[in-house]
Amino acid sequence: MRIMEALDKFDIAILSQLQTDARQTNAELASRVGLSAAPCWRRVRALEAAGFITGYRAEINRHKIGLGVLAFVRLDADRNSGDATRQLEEAIKGMPEVISCHYISGTGTFELQVVAKDLEAFSRFALQKLMNLPHVKDIHTSFSLGEVKASSALPLGHLKFAAPA
Repeated sequence: MRIMEALDKFDIAILSQLQTDARQTNAELASRVGLSAAPCWRRVRALEAAGFITGYRAEINRHKIGLGVLAFVRLDADRNSGDATRQLEEAIKGMPEVISCHYISGTGTFELQVVAKDLEAFSRFALQKLMNLPHVKDIHTSFSLGEVKASSALPLGHLKFAAPA
């Protein structure tokens, strides 16, 4: 297995193609990036082993499965000591309604994205679960009124590539 010190144009093309369609066959992927099947497969495996590719999953339309509410919740902790923060992190990780959580700068400790069936379900979740998390001082919520862009694909244009090996 080759060591991934620098990405070359084929690696970047593979990453771009897989972000667009991770279900394509290796033969389709190889054709789209200009490689034969075996070297393409080896590169994909090397990108996985090096941690550039961390997984494959289906993108599900939350509205189709009845999750009509998307809320952005700023959570303020009453203290930010190591143990308190770790307890809060672990509790948040165990909540399937929380689809992302980030440490933030400025006011607050965490910014969460939370999905719920409707406003009533979100209200129950916020009052019964979020407010009862360990070391939570306050929560501030904003609701999405509509998605302009929702994508998990990362931009790759900034990557510099090495000459192919």
